[in-house]
Amino acid sequence: MSGPDPTLAPKLVLGALVLGAAALGVRAVLRRRFRAAARRSIHRFRARLDRYKLVRRDEVERELLADPRVGEAVAAHAAEHGLGEAEVREIVRRYVTEIVPAFSVLSYYKFGYNAARALVHLLYRPSLATRHLGALRAVPRTDGVVYLINHRSNADYVVLAYVLANTASLSYAVGEWARTWPLEYVFKSFGSFFIRRGFREPLYHAVLERYVQLITRHRVTQAFFPEGGLTRDGALRPPKLGLLDYTLRTLAEPGFTADLWLVPVGINYDRVLEDRTLIRERAVGLEPRGRLAQVRTVAGYLGWNALRFVTGRLKRYGRVAVAFGEPLSARAWLAAREVDVLALPRPERLGRLEGLAAEMMRRIGQAIPVTPVPLGAAALLSFGGSAVERTRALERMDELRDLLLEAGATIVPAEATVPELWDRARRTFRMRRLVVEEGGTLVILPAGRPLLEYYANSIRHHLPAARRWEMTPAAGPDEDLPHLGGERGAGSRER
Repeated sequence: MSGPDPTLAPKLVLGALVLGAAALGVRAVLRRRFRAAARRSIHRFRARLDRYKLVRRDEVERELLADPRVGEAVAAHAAEHGLGEAEVREIVRRYVTEIVPAFSVLSYYKFGYNAARALVHLLYRPSLATRHLGALRAVPRTDGVVYLINHRSNADYVVLAYVLANTASLSYAVGEWARTWPLEYVFKSFGSFFIRRGFREPLYHAVLERYVQLITRHRVTQAFFPEGGLTRDGALRPPKLGLLDYTLRTLAEPGFTADLWLVPVGINYDRVLEDRTLIRERAVGLEPRGRLAQVRTVAGYLGWNALRFVTGRLKRYGRVAVAFGEPLSARAWLAAREVDVLALPRPERLGRLEGLAAEMMRRIGQAIPVTPVPLGAAALLSFGGSAVERTRALERMDELRDLLLEAGATIVPAEATVPELWDRARRTFRMRRLVVEEGGTLVILPAGRPLLEYYANSIRHHLPAARRWEMTPAAGPDEDLPHLGGERGAGSRER
């Protein structure tokens, strides 16, 4: 009977070494190929890629954990709650892991861009207004840029990333709704950072503030929605000041001499994918729907459109349009104040920054494009009644179009005549069962009125004040019909 082979152990060790070397070789080859593909993507798009995005995530986390102001917040939290410093630092580590993204050039420019392009063109006809693009391109590359965008749909992230792919890679501030698998990993690979809206803990906000200021110091191009959430009635919401305050306070840090440019961005749709869900919170006169009914509706919508896509009958939902407003220099705005705003205590500072936020919301509103559906909805609702002669509706569209152009609004498509604009809006109204035409008379269906008001509200701010009341059915003779109610908690403002 033979004993164990004395050469077996050396053979196993040698085999393991060979396999390990092969694995390392394959890994090195893949790393070189990924880096080469990333370089090709950057050269292809010639976009503004912020170097700090390429810093390893664990290095960013170490820098935040070593930040003296985070350390002060740790000590304060430990003293207030009777915890050990090690326990609090573990909480901070979880916050840092939650907030800090893991940007990937390939994920953003290969997967992200191609998916965004396919999705946008599948659903819409995208348009980019060129006004103020020259001013945007004139912003020095040594300065920081923050895009401030009105928030109409969760598709805003996709549309803006696609439209700005040749300009910059955006680091979005994303709400906690996206912290679900696999969205969390997708957004983080795109460079987005997560924020907990309505979470008031000082320790968390100290970590979030220092992260925002860290990437601002390194001139990372950011984008956030100053309204803080999706509009429920189609109109612009009051701005929140938290992220704006965090970002601007970077300008007061020693050694940071660059400027910070705030770029207003307006976005509008002929159809917002989640519009019916959004207006349910505000609609008066419509029966509330339970969770099961909503799930059935979404499932039916997805199934029906999947069938239309497979059979080649899926039609696009009209236009999605993006336009830029005039960029604003934050340093110039602050220098024009009679006091050092950033040196003021927080309550006074936020009071002063409300003026800046209001100015940016004005510029965002001015940039919001006018697409056919909002224009058609505004014309129909301006009569106050439910039945309108088609010829009168077109005359009103022509009148509103002139008023909008006088106000400096961007109408998309710019070359379309009023009959062409109406024809594009009419298709959507008919497809969505909002308006029917009988013998030259347009009849607004009762259940469709809140949705028409939602779209008309997106351009109300462009019109003279004397015209705005006519677009609110609740103020007219049909006040008993379904309509959008007032904003809940309109008097409060999150900061």
